[in-house]
Amino acid sequence: MTAVVHYKTEDLDGFEMFYREAGPADAPVVLLLHGFPTSSHMFRDLIPYLADRFHVIAPDLPGYGGSATPDRAEFSYTFDNAAAYVQKLLTKLGVTRYAVNVFDYGAPTAWRLALADPDAITALIVQNGNAYDEGLDNDFWAPIKRYWADNSPGNRDALRGLVTLDTTKFQYTDGMAHASRISPDNWIVDQALLDRPGNDEIQLDYFLDYGTNPALYPPVQQWLRDHQPPTLIVWGANDVIFPAAGAHPYKRDLEDVEFHLFDSGHFLLEDRADEVFPLIHDFLTRKLG
Repeated sequence: MTAVVHYKTEDLDGFEMFYREAGPADAPVVLLLHGFPTSSHMFRDLIPYLADRFHVIAPDLPGYGGSATPDRAEFSYTFDNAAAYVQKLLTKLGVTRYAVNVFDYGAPTAWRLALADPDAITALIVQNGNAYDEGLDNDFWAPIKRYWADNSPGNRDALRGLVTLDTTKFQYTDGMAHASRISPDNWIVDQALLDRPGNDEIQLDYFLDYGTNPALYPPVQQWLRDHQPPTLIVWGANDVIFPAAGAHPYKRDLEDVEFHLFDSGHFLLEDRADEVFPLIHDFLTRKLG
């Protein structure tokens, strides 16, 4: 039987956060956190797949998808703020413990949740989500690191190509072994949202704030060592944004880690769903019961 997915919005102290929800209300919770330039739309097929046994919650971060996009003059587009609103959503829904899927921007969002409440996370699924300096040591990050060091208008403008259709399509298609499996709906939907007036500036704010994340890596790694959350790594090895060099270091800090690299790119779930979905479901069934 196909699971029913609900599409909801919660008012969180005046901020409207959209999320997708499915599965039994009393089942173990699985939180799915998306990345740039998408939304919970990226989990549209994974959510019903997991909902037979798990209570799945997939929010849209501020500035993405169906969530609010307040004016930058009145709202800070930072990962601290993104994590704060995800936590407000979880609190409003009565969720205190959960497994979490971290991908791209979802990783630094989840790390802040983990550091704020070290016992909340019951398991990790890491899908091209970085927690190590090795994962940022490539050519893709060079202009972004220049922006971190000097947020001049010139360095900011140099990144505007990252919010264009060509780059959005590139993120979905580059390095994919099965490009014919990837629906063009992905980049059409994402780009339509990126092209909303003012959203380019929101994304450039997030690019700048990403520079706060490397300083969190040592405490996050200490959290991994201290708490040893059972972890499944499913990683697209051909990703030029978060290369496989960022996947291997997890094995240094985790004892209970299941490690899988795929001949795939950034959006692994798009061309490897038939392999990755069963791995995630099996892992959560064994670890969460």
